[in-house]
Formats: sequence, C-alpha cells, structure tokens
Amino acid sequence: MRFLVTNDDGIESVFLHELVHALRASGHELFVVAPKREQSWIGAAKSRGRPVHATAANRGLGCPTWIVDGTPSDAINIAVGHLLPPGLAIDAVLSGINVGFNASLGFIIASGTIAGAWEGALHGLPAIAFSQDLTSATYDRLKAAGDVPDPELHEIVRISARHAARLAPDLAAATPARSFIVHNVNFPLPCHAATEVVRTVPARVVVPGLFGPADDDGTHRLIFRVGDDLSPPDPLTDRAALAAGQISHTVLDYKALGALA
Repeated sequence: MRFLVTNDDGIESVFLHELVHALRASGHELFVVAPKREQSWIGAAKSRGRPVHATAANRGLGCPTWIVDGTPSDAINIAVGHLLPPGLAIDAVLSGINVGFNASLGFIIASGTIAGAWEGALHGLPAIAFSQDLTSATYDRLKAAGDVPDPELHEIVRISARHAARLAPDLAAATPARSFIVHNVNFPLPCHAATEVVRTVPARVVVPGLFGPADDDGTHRLIFRVGDDLSPPDPLTDRAALAAGQISHTVLDYKALGALA
C-alpha cells in the first residue's frame, strides 16, 4: 500500500522512525511529512496567523520526507495539497507512533497525533493513529536522555511498530473513503509480539487541574495528570485494555457526533 505518515513528536522522533522502518520492511510505499519540533497536545490546530514552511529533507528513512514548521494538521494538509506528486493516490494517512498513550476522551480530543490522522480523514482518506503507552518514569527517562530510548524501550517500540505495520493495511482496506473514521490504536507497555488486539471504546476520564498555581512571574505550568476514570464496567475501554496489557483499537466515527438518539 501507499501511506502518508506523520506524527506530533517531530521529525527526529525515534518512535516515528521505527514505524517507518517497519512499514518499509513490509513492502509499503511511504511518504513522510512531520513537524519540525514537538507539537504534543496541539489538537487539530492549524497555523492560521503565519506562513508555514515545508522543506524536503533526508533523515535516512528511505522515502520522500518533508519537514513542516507547523502542526500535524498543517503537515498533512500541505502534503496532500502541494507536496505529493500530482494525481498520486494515497491508501491511508498514518500518524505516530506517539510518545505516550492517546486513550480516553480528554486525551483523544487534545492529541496532535490523532489530529494528524483526522486531517487525513478530512481529505476523505482512511486514517490510523498509533500511540505507545509509557509509565511516567519511562517517559521521564526518555526525556532526560534527549528522546533517545534505552535498549529495552527501543525494542518495545520496534515490536509495536511491527504490530502497526501488520494492522495498517487491513484497517485501511476496511475503511471506506470519505467515511470520517479514524482508527485509534494504543500499544501497552510492554508490548510483545504475541500481544492481542481488542476492540475498545474511549474511557470517560475527566482531567481537571492540568496547570499548577502561578509562579512569581505570573505564569502557570502544565502538570501531567492521567485524570479520573468515570467509565462504567462495560464495554471495554482503551484505558482498561492498556492496563490489562492489550493493544487497544478504538474506531472513532466522527459522523456519530451530534447524532440523534
């Protein structure tokens, strides 16, 4: 298949690179367009008030690659409209692998990773977002190491990437054009070759108090919280699947927003 790949952690993310390597090893044709720097929690924002640069680059990915100094939504919009060869048919937009989960309503809506996939859906394309769950301690170690994963985490990401490369063709083929559907896939920590995939719904999580009190200069800083899960026992949620060590697959059907009961 032919995939357009993006992320929200930036062009240098090892998690993105491992996804690309796994997809190429599976024989797919790829085009990569990613933000110049991290755009986490940017949601579906587009750079309305300033010009956006898109630059061809070589990051050793073995496929056409562009860097966009904007959001994931900017990247996909510009790529589809201006960077891809004219008339080229894309089978799906893939976004990820994100550094950290994108599970539950509060995180799904805010996610730049899911927004990159959603931009593909807005262009009528099948769209899939991939995210890797991390513990707070694992995340902190990754950031302290300059986003270079230790060998154990790197191998987990490689395994998750292989799962993504296996899942992407079937999910893309099963998703009609112009369906306004995004497949949201979250990998547990750790993820194994035999880890099963389960269908889930977004957990109902409230996430209050994400910013701390004002510092002396009047600024507020974000404090990460996983939120409070208010989900009923059934059906199985994305958060519950991850806690059970399963790969969560949620179908986000945006046509259902505002649907009459």
